[in-house]
Amino acid sequence: MNFNYVSQNQTHIFMSNPSNKRRLFLRNTLLATGGIILIPNFISCSNDDDLTLNNAIIPDNLTTSNFELGVASFDPTSNQVIIWTHYTTEAIQATITYELSTDINFNTIVRSGEVITDSSRDFTVSVEVQDLEAGQKLYYRFANLEDNTVSVIGETITLPSSGLDAVSMGVVSCANYAAGLFNVYDALGNSDVDIIVHLGDYIYEYGENQYGTNESTVALGRVPEPNHEIVSLDDYRQRYRQYRSDAGLQLAHQKKPFIAVWDDHEITNDTYQDGAQNHQDNEGDFETRKQAALQAYSEYLPAMTNDVNIIYRSFKIGDLADLIMLDTRLIGRDKQLDFNNYFGSTGSFDFTAFGEDLVDPNRSMLGAQQKSWFQSTLANSSSKYQVIGQQVLMGKMFIPAELIITIGTILGEIGATGSVSAGTTAFFQAQLTELVTLKLRVQANDPTLTAQEIGRVSNTIPYNLDAWDGYLVEREELMNSFVGKDVVVLAGDTHNAWYNDLTLQDGTAVGKELATASVSSPGFEGILGGDAATITGFQQAMTILIDGLNYFNATERGYLKVTLSGSGVQSDWIFIDTIASSNYIAHTGFSESF
Repeated sequence: MNFNYVSQNQTHIFMSNPSNKRRLFLRNTLLATGGIILIPNFISCSNDDDLTLNNAIIPDNLTTSNFELGVASFDPTSNQVIIWTHYTTEAIQATITYELSTDINFNTIVRSGEVITDSSRDFTVSVEVQDLEAGQKLYYRFANLEDNTVSVIGETITLPSSGLDAVSMGVVSCANYAAGLFNVYDALGNSDVDIIVHLGDYIYEYGENQYGTNESTVALGRVPEPNHEIVSLDDYRQRYRQYRSDAGLQLAHQKKPFIAVWDDHEITNDTYQDGAQNHQDNEGDFETRKQAALQAYSEYLPAMTNDVNIIYRSFKIGDLADLIMLDTRLIGRDKQLDFNNYFGSTGSFDFTAFGEDLVDPNRSMLGAQQKSWFQSTLANSSSKYQVIGQQVLMGKMFIPAELIITIGTILGEIGATGSVSAGTTAFFQAQLTELVTLKLRVQANDPTLTAQEIGRVSNTIPYNLDAWDGYLVEREELMNSFVGKDVVVLAGDTHNAWYNDLTLQDGTAVGKELATASVSSPGFEGILGGDAATITGFQQAMTILIDGLNYFNATERGYLKVTLSGSGVQSDWIFIDTIASSNYIAHTGFSESF
């Protein structure tokens, strides 16, 4: 991103009038006043008469204890940014001083202030600093002057208001602490991306020996805290504290501003508007659990919204792009369809009932209010690109129905025994080979194909009903809104990397979808094993069998780098070679420009 780093060499002014000093303080800190947006609640201010502009308050000889969770920044715009920290203390409350500067030595302080935090917000501090200059590189830090402690120095930005040549976003999702080290975050912290866009599953709810646990979990010290599935506010807070203790995640937050949305695991698996697959009656009221989860989320991932239940919002990145962040999970999602509900007592699948439910026009993922907001925001965007940050795959991922049944068998065996039998593996590989051969013959218009052979590859159903494939009518409605725009859809959720063409039912091309691999959550490797030829064959088979799928990586962990410029979009899928050791190598697995 080509910023103009603006130095604010304002003369320091001492004010003798207390009311003038208070106005200066409030202008600089912008807390607890009209129009200020802080989640979850406004933080108190104190000792404002002692605060001055462009004069460092924090001395240089402090220790770095008690700020063990590091610092972070969120939701940068052209004139504001949220800065964050957490303070560890046994006291009832803590008074935290913050400084924001245009230089790393804090010679030019552009904002400073004091705030009070306490257990009601788990001793987190979130300050939304407003009225900043556009296109700046900024440095910030926090201190407790009573305890003589200071945080590390964080780095953040304000977005340019115009004249932007290029911007680079690091897109990431799905970080399961028990599954392995957060090397992907470390790689992002050391990268040249301008912004990190997090598409959800920032934490996982599972307990010890549940999903994500593997042979390295204990040796790496990655056992979840608390060690049971999280349900209460204290549970969620403890899990966030554990995640934020990770050195890789701390580095990413310290070096880059985040723009984040939640997915399901910030609450529990396959959440929808008023329930979830992984919420049982003995875990209490779902709404109570959801509100506890969102409270903790807002404390550790603050956003520019004044309601903890609303995460959808948009960002203008100069005149180059509008980044539109959606909530496809909580605010309006109807319960997902479930394949299991369409099998009869004899084991036959009711394709008629399934098809009718799949095209039900009343089913929604966004809800009426968010959908209206999104369509209006998209229509009013005059930027070159409209980038949609959301959680689940929007591309049409229809695969042969018989393959769905086999994958179901494989998942069943893994669930029951922890592995796939040799017979099932052999059948799966043979079936893939047959289906790919048939699909290639169909594409070549082979006149010798029988109706039965054509049917094996043309009778397709969506493989993931939790994604947009389970909400066909609303997806078509939304994608009709893409016509005439230059739309790039970002997705996460699946733990795998994908690149899709987005088309309407009539074949009209309306955009591209770029989907990131996970930070640590497992992909298809549990199904495919570690054989390179098997993995490559499966990936190639999927790109042949699924129309519009251009690229698929099924087994590697990584992030997506998206660079927008006046000449086009460059997308690079960056992968790391291990999550079992802190010694890793990052490499570019695939690149595409359009």
